[in-house]
Amino acid sequence: MSHAQSDPQAPHSHPFHLVDPSPWPLAGGLSAFVLAWGAIAYFHDRSEKWGLLAGLAMVLLTMALWWRDVIREGRDGHSHTHEVRHGLRMGMALFIASEVMFFVAFFWAFFHNSLRVSPVVTQWPPAGIEVLNTWHIPFLNTLILMSSGITLTKGHHALVADHKANCARWLALTIALGLIFLSLQIHEYGEAMFAFTDGIYPSVFYMATGFHGFHVFVGVCFLSVCLARTLGGQFTAHHHVGFEAAAWYWHFVDAVWVFLFVWVYWWGNG
Repeated sequence: MSHAQSDPQAPHSHPFHLVDPSPWPLAGGLSAFVLAWGAIAYFHDRSEKWGLLAGLAMVLLTMALWWRDVIREGRDGHSHTHEVRHGLRMGMALFIASEVMFFVAFFWAFFHNSLRVSPVVTQWPPAGIEVLNTWHIPFLNTLILMSSGITLTKGHHALVADHKANCARWLALTIALGLIFLSLQIHEYGEAMFAFTDGIYPSVFYMATGFHGFHVFVGVCFLSVCLARTLGGQFTAHHHVGFEAAAWYWHFVDAVWVFLFVWVYWWGNG
C-alpha cells in the first residue's frame, strides 16, 4: 500500500474512502462456514450443538467488531465524506428493496391461494381454520407500531435540532413500543388455534407475520445501538447516517405491517 493510502491525513484526488486492509471479511467467511457446519451437525444429531453455538458466537463477534470499525471510520472526521455517506444511504435503500422482495413472495403465496387461483383451495380461509380476531391483538399491535413510527420521527427531528437528550427519550420510547409489539405477537401465537403444518393458511400466516416479527426484533436491536450511540454523543445534527438507516428500516417494517394487517388479518379473514 502506498503512503498516500496508508496515511489517513494524506490528500486524495477523489472524495471516496479507501479502507485499510481488514481481517473481518475473512473472519466473517470462516465464521459462516463454522456456523453452517455446526448447523448441519446439529440437524443430524441434536446433541451436537457446540459447533452451532461456536459458529453463532463467531458470527456475532465478527459483526460487532466490523461495525465497531465502521463507526470509528465515521467518527474520524475525514473518511465518511458526503459522497461516502450518499453511498451508504443508497446501500441501505437497496438492502431494504431486497427485503421487500421477501414479502412480495409471501404475499404472492397468500393471494395465489386466497383468490382461488390454485385449484386445490376451494375457500379462504380453508375449512377448519379458526382465524384470529382482527380487532383484538392485531389492531392493537397496529396502533403500537404506527405510534412507534411517530416517536422515531420525533426523535429524528430532535437530533436534527441538536437536542440529543430529547432524541434519546423518543428513541427509548420507540424501542419500548417495539418490545411491546413483540410480546403481544408472541402472546397471539400462543392463542392461535392452528399450527404451522395445518395447511396453506397457517403456513403463509406464520411465515409472513413471523418473518415480519423477526424484522421488528432486528429493528429493535438496530435502534438500541442508535440509542447507545446517541447517549455516547456519537451522532451530530449533520452527521448521523446510522440513525437514518435505522429510521428507514423501522419505517419499512411499519409499512409492511400495514399491508399484513389489511390483507392478512382483515381482508384475509373473510
